[in-house]
Amino acid sequence: MTVDNTPDPTERSRWRPLRLLQAAMDADIARIYAEMPVEGLKPSFVMELIRLHAHGPMTITELAESVQRTHSAISQKVAAMRAAGLVRTTAGADARSKKVTLTAKASRVVDRLAAEWRATEAAIAEIEAEIPYPLSRVVTDIEELLRRKSFHDRIAEKLAEDVAWG
Repeated sequence: MTVDNTPDPTERSRWRPLRLLQAAMDADIARIYAEMPVEGLKPSFVMELIRLHAHGPMTITELAESVQRTHSAISQKVAAMRAAGLVRTTAGADARSKKVTLTAKASRVVDRLAAEWRATEAAIAEIEAEIPYPLSRVVTDIEELLRRKSFHDRIAEKLAEDVAWG
């Protein structure tokens, strides 16, 4: 067996700490929901449930556009929420679409979900007020930079300089 002394580029990551931070914060939100508890509720369902409560029944396409996710991702999420008894689907205006509505189970807890959302946003605002350069500002600044030159183009430039890509 030959030992390859090539350094492993995955051992360094500028964004891994951000991903781990978000995962830890998401785990704390999940703990809040575990304390609720609502059978079958996952933190990843909350935005869609609140959106359906606020805007009423939507097709999967409308819901996907509303939360800026793909149709496929929302279709899978709706299936999981339906299995958990949180939404129901009915035939839409045409045979290809489905209208998604909250069940009574979801309607009973949606105000609490919205309260958690507001509390989470307030906690994030509090954290951002305590640091010199808020993450929301970082995101806005990066989005602006990427409008001027895409992430794809930046990566492609670096790859053009790397003989291993060649």
